[in-house]
Amino acid sequence: EVVLVESGGGLVQPGGSLRLSCTASGFTFSTYPMSWVRQAPGKGLEWVSYINSSGGGTSYADSVKGRFTISRDNAKNMLYLQLNSLKPEDTAVYYCQRSVDTRPRGQGTQVTVSS
Repeated sequence: EVVLVESGGGLVQPGGSLRLSCTASGFTFSTYPMSWVRQAPGKGLEWVSYINSSGGGTSYADSVKGRFTISRDNAKNMLYLQLNSLKPEDTAVYYCQRSVDTRPRGQGTQVTVSS
């Protein structure tokens, strides 16, 4: 069974930073491209970032480019998202997702950016 567990969210002031983590199990993590997506209150899912299976290729939504960094550790079956220079509009539930899946499988982690 594919299991993805997100963690690391919290309440942070504008301009602050967080590091999100995703623990993967139940599949061969190192062979799957992965993504982070988010869902803000009252809105649909928004793609945030992508990383290929080796970690050598990444891409970002324009709204987060230059502020967020995606990475992975295939030896540990872990996916990460470093969030810097956070803005109130980054407030959302963040999910990690296999890029082949149509929807997230996990519960997500809440990020709230507020003063």
